[in-house]
Amino acid sequence: MTLSTASAAERERQRPATAERKPEPSRRADRPPVKAWLQPVLISLIVVAAFIACYVGLQRDPQPHRVPVAVTGPSLPGEIQHALGDAVEVHPAADAATARHALERHEVVAVLDAAAPGRLNLQIAGAAGVSTTSAVSRLVDAYAQGAGAHVTTSDVVPLAEHDARGLAGFYVAFGVSLAGFVLGSNVLGLAGVMRLRHRYFLLGGASAAIGTVGAIVVGPVLGAAPAPLVPLVFVLALLAAATAFTTKLLGAFLGPVGLPVTTLVLLTVGNATSGAVIGADLLPSWARAVSALLPPGAAVRGIADLSYYDGAHLAGPVLTLALWAVVAGFVLSLRPRLMRRRAAGA
Repeated sequence: MTLSTASAAERERQRPATAERKPEPSRRADRPPVKAWLQPVLISLIVVAAFIACYVGLQRDPQPHRVPVAVTGPSLPGEIQHALGDAVEVHPAADAATARHALERHEVVAVLDAAAPGRLNLQIAGAAGVSTTSAVSRLVDAYAQGAGAHVTTSDVVPLAEHDARGLAGFYVAFGVSLAGFVLGSNVLGLAGVMRLRHRYFLLGGASAAIGTVGAIVVGPVLGAAPAPLVPLVFVLALLAAATAFTTKLLGAFLGPVGLPVTTLVLLTVGNATSGAVIGADLLPSWARAVSALLPPGAAVRGIADLSYYDGAHLAGPVLTLALWAVVAGFVLSLRPRLMRRRAAGA
């Protein structure tokens, strides 16, 4: 009993000494690492620089490059190509009807023929975009002044009444892309709540809903895209799915950097090079190369084809959008297996 009491007292005497010897917590442990300070700042600076460079830079000095123009007559095609050089790509046409058919199928953006000696007839497709048709008109006017000819211009494929500037395709593609990005980034946080297949159902179902709402608003409600409703829903749903699945893919594999990368690739570069604000034929070579390969550019082309050209070239945009969605979904499905292999290897 005495021994136990003595031991307890001894422990009590030693306790303050032990507490005194305990090192104080380091103040440096409370200081965030340098990466935590730099990463958000650098990412935000890169995003703002890329956004301004793409949207403002591409509009600074757009130049026509091999704009497709159908030209009729025995000698006029050669004269136009020689006078205008690489600014246009002359498509010789046997007659005015053949050239008009090519214009209505979006194989060319304008038709030029000699209506009479000293008189030229220029037919344009306003649906090709204000920037593109304006550039073609300026080029033909310059040629006509040098040749002493008068030009009569007519719009054969005009824009919809409620889309005077031809920007509806850009705005609807941007809006759907943004909605798909928000969807994908939100589903990223559901990994611990939902099974993978349930997240896939959510992404697919919500993408279909986004496409439906977007098509109804831009079509029947606002009348800015005179496209058949069901095909338009399909194209916009594919765009939402491509963006959502890609956002989730990059976020899952790249971590915190994944969402800024998606913002740069799809929302910034993709929409800036879509060809809706600045016609694809007026973009720099690098922008033309990626324009139709990114989901926003493919969607803008699909919307225009459905609205003004009876879907003449719809297969390419649909295939591009479907590939983005399917490939991103497939790679995502492999991630659990890759994670198990990495854990086993460790």
